[in-house]
Order: sequence, then structure tokens, then C-alpha cells
Amino acid sequence: MDLSPLWLSLRVASLATLVSTILGTALGYLLAEGRWRGRSLVETLVTLPLILPPTVLGFYLLIVLSRQSVFGAWIERVTGVPLVFTWQAAVVAATVPALPYVVRTARAAFESLDPSIREAASIDGARGLPRLVLISLPLARRGIMAGVTLAFARALGEFGATLMVAGNIPGRTRTMPIAIYDAVQAGSFDAATVLVGILTAVALLVLLLAGRLGAQA
Repeated sequence: MDLSPLWLSLRVASLATLVSTILGTALGYLLAEGRWRGRSLVETLVTLPLILPPTVLGFYLLIVLSRQSVFGAWIERVTGVPLVFTWQAAVVAATVPALPYVVRTARAAFESLDPSIREAASIDGARGLPRLVLISLPLARRGIMAGVTLAFARALGEFGATLMVAGNIPGRTRTMPIAIYDAVQAGSFDAATVLVGILTAVALLVLLLAGRLGAQA
């Protein structure tokens, strides 16, 4: 059996989770820090991928990443190749729906911190980035990690948006969900069963880990 979709999915999900962790933690911290102009709009945009159908997300991403867009044209000018229909596009497609899980759990973790700790840190001169790195992050780490594990599971299972912006190129952009779809379409139910079993096992492990981290947060 060809397991290249498994390794590609793990690579894509890992990179998408890394990006989601960095961006999501920063956004979660900013949203937890209080009122500021544009906060409601950011909250709405971050939550939107949770309710939009994957094909709608894929359509928006296809517009943003295509060579006709400013961003897509810039990427092609820098790298020499278009971003769409590459495994890097699959990373982008997996990052967008995974990001809200980190943002929401990170925000909740930061908001649950004792305000007196932040006040004491401010009195001692720790503000902004130093307070985030030295105080808030260590205290909120378990809650954040719960969101990170859920983001990884979401990125690993991404299908619709990935198919639209990365395509279904064997050995290059065919991830496990797409490989399962292809196997079923081709009548290869044995191969589909194995891939489904692997994804299910990973999802169960991730949910158990997220549950334990969330309970200890």
C-alpha cells in the first residue's frame, strides 16, 4: 500500500499546526488583553472558518492564492512557481480551519489567569512581550496545548479546501482524506479501511490528549 499520503498529511498537519500555534497564541493573547478598536471584527473573522463549508473556504483561498491576486503574484515572483496546486497550498488550506481552535483555547487560557498576577507583573515592569513570554505563556500553556492538539487533528482531516487549492496530485498533494476518497471511488475498500483506521486512531489519541490537557489547565 502507498503510504505517501500519510507522510504528506503528517507534514502538512505539523506545519499547519506550527503556524496556527504561533498566530493563534498571539491573537488569543491580544483578544484576552481587553477592548481595542477592531477587536470584534478580528473575533468574527477568526471564528468564520468554523462555520463556513470547506468548499467556501477553498474558494476564498483559491482567489487569494491564485496568480491573479496580489499575494499569489508576489509568491510566484519570489519563489518562481505558483502557490496553488502545491503541498504548500495544502498547508495554507489546513492552517485556516485549524487556527480558530488555538485562538479560542488560548484566549480562554489567558482570560482564566489570576488578574493579580498580571497586575503584579506590570508593577514589576513586565509588560507586553516580556509579560507574555515570561509569565502568561507558562501559566496558560496547558490550555493552549489543548487547542494545539485539536488544531493538529483538524489540519490532519482537512479535505474540501485542500482539494480546491492543492488539487489531487499523487505523491505531491494527495493527502490522506483525499486518498480515502479516491480509494472509495475506485472501489478499493481495503485500502480505504486501513487509511480510515489510521485517521480514526490518530483522532482518538488527539482527543484524549486534548481532554487531559484541558482538565489540567
